[in-house]
Amino acid sequence: MFRALRGRNYRRWAFADLVSVTGSWMQLIGLNWVVLQSTGSAASVGLSVLMGAVPSVLLGPWAGALADRLPVRRIILVCQVLHAVLAALLAVVVWRGAPITAVFALTFAAGLVAVFDGPALGRFGAQVVSREHLGNAVALGSVLSSTGRILGMSSAAVLAAVLGPPALFLVNAVSFLAVVAAVLTIRRDELHPLERSSSDRVGVVAGLRYVGASGRLLLLFALGFTLSGLGRNYQVTMAAMSPDATAYGLLSTVFAIGTVLGGLAAAAREALTVRLLLVVACATSLLQVVSGLVPGTLGFALVLLPIAGGAVVIDTTMSTRIQLDTADRMRGRLLAVNSAVGAAAGAVGAPLLGWLCERIGASETLVLAGVLTLAMTVFVASVLAAPPHRRTALAQRVLRRPLRRVPHAAHHPHAGHHPAPVGRPHGPVRPGNRRRRQTRIRV
Repeated sequence: MFRALRGRNYRRWAFADLVSVTGSWMQLIGLNWVVLQSTGSAASVGLSVLMGAVPSVLLGPWAGALADRLPVRRIILVCQVLHAVLAALLAVVVWRGAPITAVFALTFAAGLVAVFDGPALGRFGAQVVSREHLGNAVALGSVLSSTGRILGMSSAAVLAAVLGPPALFLVNAVSFLAVVAAVLTIRRDELHPLERSSSDRVGVVAGLRYVGASGRLLLLFALGFTLSGLGRNYQVTMAAMSPDATAYGLLSTVFAIGTVLGGLAAAAREALTVRLLLVVACATSLLQVVSGLVPGTLGFALVLLPIAGGAVVIDTTMSTRIQLDTADRMRGRLLAVNSAVGAAAGAVGAPLLGWLCERIGASETLVLAGVLTLAMTVFVASVLAAPPHRRTALAQRVLRRPLRRVPHAAHHPHAGHHPAPVGRPHGPVRPGNRRRRQTRIRV
């Protein structure tokens, strides 16, 4: 279960991750409290979350392209120092009682730094462990993230009451130094280098072509968007299902415990496969339907526990497959696209679920969202289970792209194992001697 921890480099990286995640959750709790206290509006809290998510949606692919091209250690060190400075500035702004617009501006700036930080951290983290231990490391990362969430939330409540919210931001500023120390002290000769982008595969366009040419990736990202937007926006549905603050606190604790158990379950598995992802997605969708039907807060909490565990297994498996099943030179861009998909799902799903809860009721919203995520999961599973020629034909119709036929190679049993995301220009010459660009679609 803890195979990745045998390596010295990963132990340092994991400890730094735990410290940093704990500090980040402390700042998030303090930030939400400051915004709510200053404005008295829950919508303003949502606006604060949106300000931090917008950069990821808009700039994610560009940040991923930089991570694939530049030394990730330098990116991480620069971004971590910037994070520390912004957290310290936030403490000063709140302590001095500056306008809430200044808080929003710093939140946006932190999101802007995070969009460049994320792909670099993911790419560097993949070099800290060997390829065979990457899935276990991702799963343990989920456990550490859940543990840091619990520690950060509980510590934030105590420190905010004793010292005030600015103290939370200062603690978070110091926590970034743990990542800086880990990056500087990790042994470079024990790293597992990843291939960098070649000169003809750099940039955002190359990354988007790689994703667009892979029907498998498009299906996984579409499934991830649906599951994240409708299946895991429990900040909204938990609040709607809670009769009071005590119940909301109970449900939040149950959800956090479930995420830890889910991370341990993922870490215990030898392999994290797409089949596992689809099975767990079906199970959590069915449980979401059940969660809208069971009576009482306690019944909802009991169903919420395995849902939270399943959500972590899904996220861990998705991240693992994206990293292991794609070219190393595209790793940063695909991680950035995955983060952008998650951010977009949250930005779209949270307001939609909130609107549905007000219109048709919280229980009915859970049932409807569960049915929709189940339908999407079944659709993706049916496409992936179809014969190769049917999958390719479906991708051609959906994407409306001309199909590049590769004689003999398409029928070779090992043809699909070679990453060939983008086809070369071919076909009849258009007026002006321009060739039609046709992409080979892989599913």
